[in-house]
Amino acid sequence: MGNGLQFLDIILFALIAVFLILRLRNVLGRKGGHEGGYKDPFSARSELEKPENNLEDNVVQLPDQTVSSGEEEALLQAAEDTAKGQPKGKADASPADVLASGLAQIKAADPAFDSDDFLSGSRMAFDLILGAYAAGETRTLRPLLSDEVFGNFSQAIRSREQAGETMDDTLIGIKKAEIAEAYMEGHTALVTVKFVSEQINVFRDENGDVIDGDPSAIAEVTDFWTFARDTRSPDPNWTLVATRSLE
Repeated sequence: MGNGLQFLDIILFALIAVFLILRLRNVLGRKGGHEGGYKDPFSARSELEKPENNLEDNVVQLPDQTVSSGEEEALLQAAEDTAKGQPKGKADASPADVLASGLAQIKAADPAFDSDDFLSGSRMAFDLILGAYAAGETRTLRPLLSDEVFGNFSQAIRSREQAGETMDDTLIGIKKAEIAEAYMEGHTALVTVKFVSEQINVFRDENGDVIDGDPSAIAEVTDFWTFARDTRSPDPNWTLVATRSLE
C-alpha cells in the first residue's frame, strides 16, 4: 500500500484512539473497540482465486496526553468528518481527497483491503470476464457478476446465439487500470476502476462473415467497472455490479 494511504490510516486510528481515551477518563471500567477483519485480495472463484496472506494486526500506540476542551472538540469533529468520508474543513474536497477518504473508509471496514492487490485482481477479472462474455460462457460469468449485470450479459449472449452471430473480442492489452471511485454504502464496499485497453472487436454472422468491426483494427477502449463486496461476509470475493464505457 502506498505511504499516503498508510498515513491516512494512521491519522484515522489515532483520532479514534484519542476519542476513546477522552471518553474512558470519565467512565471507569468501560472498554470500547472492535476486532476482526477479513483477508481481502480481490478475487473470485476459479481463475481469480489466489493464495491469501496472513492478516497482521494494525495497532497504533498513543502516549498519555492531556487535551484541552477546545482541542477535544476539534479532534472529535475531525474524527466524525473522517468517518463520514469528508476531509476536515473541506466541503468541496478535491477528487483526490474524496478518493483517499473513500479508500480509508473501506480500509476501516475491512483492514485487509489493499488497493494494489485489488487493482491486480481487477485486471485479471477484466480479462476473464471479457473473454467469457465473448465466448458465451455464462457458467464462468455467474459467480463474477451481480444478478443484474449477469442478467444483462446472459440476455445479450442469448440474443447473439439466436441470431447465429459470434463475437471475437481480443484483448491486446490493458494500458492503464486505476481506481476512479471508492466508497462505503452501508456495509458494502464499492470500488470503480477505470480501464484503458486495446481491443479488437468483431461480430460475425452464421457464415463467419464480418458484420461489424474490423479484425485488423485495434481500438482503444475506456471502461469504468464497479465492483462490490459485503465487508461483513467471510467471502473475500468481489462481484461486478456496474459497467459503462466512454464512446
